[in-house]
Amino acid sequence: MEQRETSKDSHAQASGNTPAVSLRDVSFSYGFSSVLRDSSLEVAAGEAVCVVGPNGGGKTTLFRLILGLLRPDSGQIRVFGLPPERARGRIGYVPQLLDFDPHFPISAIEVVLMGRLDRRIGGPYSAADREAATGALAGLGLSEIARRPFDALSVGQRQRVLIARALCSEPDLLLLDEPTANVDAIVEEKLYAILEELRSRMTIMMISHDLAFVHGLFDRVACVHGT
Repeated sequence: MEQRETSKDSHAQASGNTPAVSLRDVSFSYGFSSVLRDSSLEVAAGEAVCVVGPNGGGKTTLFRLILGLLRPDSGQIRVFGLPPERARGRIGYVPQLLDFDPHFPISAIEVVLMGRLDRRIGGPYSAADREAATGALAGLGLSEIARRPFDALSVGQRQRVLIARALCSEPDLLLLDEPTANVDAIVEEKLYAILEELRSRMTIMMISHDLAFVHGLFDRVACVHGT
């Protein structure tokens, strides 16, 4: 993975800290189809990195490996010094697309509360869970649609609800898979402002095809095309 400096004021300058994400010589294949080959990448805690590359180049697979949803054929992955499956509670994930039954009766606030599922041991959501979900929606300017059915929301509102769901888990690392796909310029600007604020609070990795959008927002760009 080729890494290109995009900001002199990079959070990566801090030394002696455990990296948020570390991949060393990682390879992964779907059956006989090789996706990543001997790929290495290190992301410092507090850094903002944009992941770019062609369709089929391995970007989403990279995120699934970091989440521990896939296991590499070879090489090592660590998230905050731990195997990905043990660090998953510190990761917030915003998928590019969400498969859901449009007739399923679920509200925006209920979608956001899903970000707290890892903290529950059965039973209803706690007052702290609901406070975190309400705060996440408010932080994204979505308080007024909290009780609205998720399928009644616009594409941009749904995208922000999914970001709120990820933030509700209070992550140290936020992974976003093309959050600006299928949204208009106004929503894109709102997302830009949201990410600008979030980058001071957590490590961010985002997949994007829009280099104009990421210019000035990220510390580095990781180019993923099989390696």
